[in-house]
Amino acid sequence: MRLNELSPVPGSRKPRKRLGRGIGSGLGKTSGRGHKGAKARSGAKAHLAYEGGQMPLQRRLPRLKGTARGLHTPARPMLYAPVNLRELAKLSGDEIGIEELRSAGLVGKKEVSVKILGDGEIGRAVVVRAHAFSKTAKEKIEAADGSVEVLGW
Repeated sequence: MRLNELSPVPGSRKPRKRLGRGIGSGLGKTSGRGHKGAKARSGAKAHLAYEGGQMPLQRRLPRLKGTARGLHTPARPMLYAPVNLRELAKLSGDEIGIEELRSAGLVGKKEVSVKILGDGEIGRAVVVRAHAFSKTAKEKIEAADGSVEVLGW
């Protein structure tokens, strides 16, 4: 089989409608558009939201806060890179900061703020520096005679 021998499946391709080609074609004179009205005219077609002069639905409904049609954009939430205590327990050293987490591969280069979460246990006293701590993480670190330091932005 060669490229010049390929052909579409019979019946899969229809010839295009040839409009305005005389009475005998069945699509002459009005070319299948009927008589008069917005849909018969060129350019002035009735769009989907047109309701015959009645106020359209999208103009009847009130504007909602924070949407594309609203007047303001909602504030972006603060995004944290989460790190669990069980991952901190695997790291060596008495002081754990953002740079140590990056070098261990727990935090990516682009991630700016880090939050320590309380899933897992830490069995030794460490000083942990991060932007935020969950309540349970803070309690578990302090229970192991460690301390937490909240970093500024």
